[in-house]
Amino acid sequence: MEHRREIRRIMTAINIIDGIYSQAAKEIGISENTLALIYALDDEKHHSQVDISREWLIPKTTLNSIVMDFISKGYIKLVPEGHTKEKLICLTEDGKKYAESVLRQIYFMEEKAFCETLLDSENFAEDIENFAQGLKKELKRQKNMNIKKT
Repeated sequence: MEHRREIRRIMTAINIIDGIYSQAAKEIGISENTLALIYALDDEKHHSQVDISREWLIPKTTLNSIVMDFISKGYIKLVPEGHTKEKLICLTEDGKKYAESVLRQIYFMEEKAFCETLLDSENFAEDIENFAQGLKKELKRQKNMNIKKT
């Protein structure tokens, strides 16, 4: 337990960050999961619902509801992916405009905070990603151990 204090600081900071994104989404008038979907799609790549659900930890049913809503609004379209039944989600032109209007405020806030606090931290993002992957791996291992115990 020698790293407990540092891990607690990270956990507290992550909770604050999550809360800030939650508040920002509410102020924009959307849910946190809607914000996550828009953020995920704003990299100009096509993604499957399965990939977004897994990467952004959005429940599949919740994600599907948001996707269906966005299709009805003309913000996204589903594109067949090769030989599989899975379809890729991509933003339409209206969707890109909507994403830009939503994310403009978020990106501004992030950029200001980054420049004021993290500009000299070369490995910060990589370190946090590695920590997240480590936690994910341990959670999976714990689940497997619990299944074997019962």
